[in-house]
Amino acid sequence: MTYDISSARAPAVPLVLHDPFMSVWSHADLATDDWSRHWTGKLQEVCGLLTVDGTAYRFLGMQTSMTDPLPVMEQVERRITPLRTIYTFAAGGVELTLTFTSPLLPDDLELIGRPVSYIDLDVRSTDGAAHAVSAYLDFGARWATGDAETEISWGRHRAGPVEAMFLGAARQDYLRRSGDEVQIEWGYLFVSSQPGTPAASAFGDIRALRREFAATGAIPDRDDVREVRPLRMPASSESKALAICHHFGDIAGSASWRTLVAYDQVWAATYFDRRLRPYWSRNGQSAIGLIEAAWAERDAIMKRVEAFDADLVAQLQASGGPIYARLGTLALRQSLAAHILVEDFNGELLHFSKENSSNGSLATVDVTYPTAPFFLHFNPALLRAQLWPVLDYSASGRWPFPYAPHDIGRYPWGNGQNYGGGDRTGHNQMPVEECGNMLVLVAALAHRTGELDLAETFFTQLKGWADYLVGHGLDPDNQLCTDDFAGHMPHNANLAIKAIIGLGAFGQLCARIGRDADATHYMATARDWAGKWQEMARDEAGYRLAFDQPGSWSQKYNLVWDRILGLGLFPSEIAETEMASYRSRLNRYGLPLDSRKAYTKLDWLVWSACLTGRQADFDAMLAPLERWLDDAPARVPLSDWFETDTGLQPRNHGFFARSVVGGIFIKLLIDRMGSR
Repeated sequence: MTYDISSARAPAVPLVLHDPFMSVWSHADLATDDWSRHWTGKLQEVCGLLTVDGTAYRFLGMQTSMTDPLPVMEQVERRITPLRTIYTFAAGGVELTLTFTSPLLPDDLELIGRPVSYIDLDVRSTDGAAHAVSAYLDFGARWATGDAETEISWGRHRAGPVEAMFLGAARQDYLRRSGDEVQIEWGYLFVSSQPGTPAASAFGDIRALRREFAATGAIPDRDDVREVRPLRMPASSESKALAICHHFGDIAGSASWRTLVAYDQVWAATYFDRRLRPYWSRNGQSAIGLIEAAWAERDAIMKRVEAFDADLVAQLQASGGPIYARLGTLALRQSLAAHILVEDFNGELLHFSKENSSNGSLATVDVTYPTAPFFLHFNPALLRAQLWPVLDYSASGRWPFPYAPHDIGRYPWGNGQNYGGGDRTGHNQMPVEECGNMLVLVAALAHRTGELDLAETFFTQLKGWADYLVGHGLDPDNQLCTDDFAGHMPHNANLAIKAIIGLGAFGQLCARIGRDADATHYMATARDWAGKWQEMARDEAGYRLAFDQPGSWSQKYNLVWDRILGLGLFPSEIAETEMASYRSRLNRYGLPLDSRKAYTKLDWLVWSACLTGRQADFDAMLAPLERWLDDAPARVPLSDWFETDTGLQPRNHGFFARSVVGGIFIKLLIDRMGSR
């Protein structure tokens, strides 16, 4: 296979991604076929226009009543790399390259915590002639207000040569709302042009601004937006925007214009009923200081981004081939941007996930579990920062149950479990699931880094969860597991694997911290149970979905941790038998999750592909995913739950924009851990 994975189709195209509120995508193949949207599908428009020799063209955003009819630039190419999206357009003898860069370098906390994306415009003459060229961008007020009727304010900040326009709700009610498919309604959007580059900017009516630029190649000089204080606009935000434009002059060769977009949430989350600042402002940095730093470091950041992109794609290709590289490229920004980085009041680093599109819970344990390979591979400190709040909550006295919690709140409120019965009742809890997840993850973190502070600090909680598994894990009762869309199921064979590996992982952890008696006890229990499991789950062609369901089958994706942690609990014959079964059951778009339905989970499918360690098995399991990426009818950020026969989203919704696609990086993690 020789195609360029960067130019292959994407179900949705990442543009500006940083956290669950700052996550803007194109849901179309052509940048002019739709407006940019928040991951929820709600509008967060950016419009791009270019004038060439007095003729205006549209290159970003669709034709609507807010946009006078304009010819569209031809989209020549669109490429996606792990951290950049690059469009190339052509019209009137000029080529425009538009680059969106969200520099989420996984090993750099300052950049991960900095809500700034760069938008670069590079133009060149393609016919040898000189052309008069001007460029325009506008950002609709719904970037900062989810409600189109919200009254808004705007203004301008300056610090030396750095200038930025901003807008936000006139009435700031910070952290007023939690939920799943919601947009932010507080804080401020900032737009800035690179210092030293002449640029005009204005706030006003979208249609008037676009019409003025299309007619003149310029926008009005609005003195009122030059006030330091915010100016209230007594009208809805639906038709208002920040606009910025630059006149390149007569271009016979090439020229560039650099801009950025930033977002100051002011307050990022609550943690046990106390508000936390975003990570970047933890020491009092202002929004204009944030933008100053972003401009000062831009060139160095871009060099690092380009090197990271090239290196990661090469690693993915070498590890799993072009389909794997394509998946990893689409997953990276999405996985990181489903989190936000903060520090608590004691200076402890916290990395809160949001369970996008599947109930909005904050710090969901069975979301952290599938995402963990990403962070174990790239930056284990971020996995630690995801586990800490769950352990802290469990040790605080606010969590009353003997098993691990599902989550610690509903984004952006981290004030107590959201799912099921919360921290009030046992209704719809996931006891075996979450206990197993936490034990595996804490052990994996120690295995990857050698750091043992979580195990030592929270040993009481971890041991309590191990003991819960001893009492309930070998043959689970009628419980939910992470695949809760399938409902409760007793005697779940894959869930029992998680319990067994959780006990083995805890035994390994005990050995690392010098608790030899505990290590012997829990490891012996895990080994004994692994033998019993084989007899309980065995079926004619493989191993059952549930112990009491002959003829059933399921993906045993949890087995992969036996290999990663080097526990050796289950004989390799189980993985061999399962893989033979899986390869015989592949549908057009992949392997179903189990024998009940045709749907699958993308993360679990990639984990299952790794069970034998053979490249041929991995390639065969991933091959149908190429067709799915090419055909997927749902234009949403990379889904992790879809039908393997039709490619559709289950129940007309599915899961999308979730962090769990970080689980795709499990093969890179296995490559790394195998070389230790």
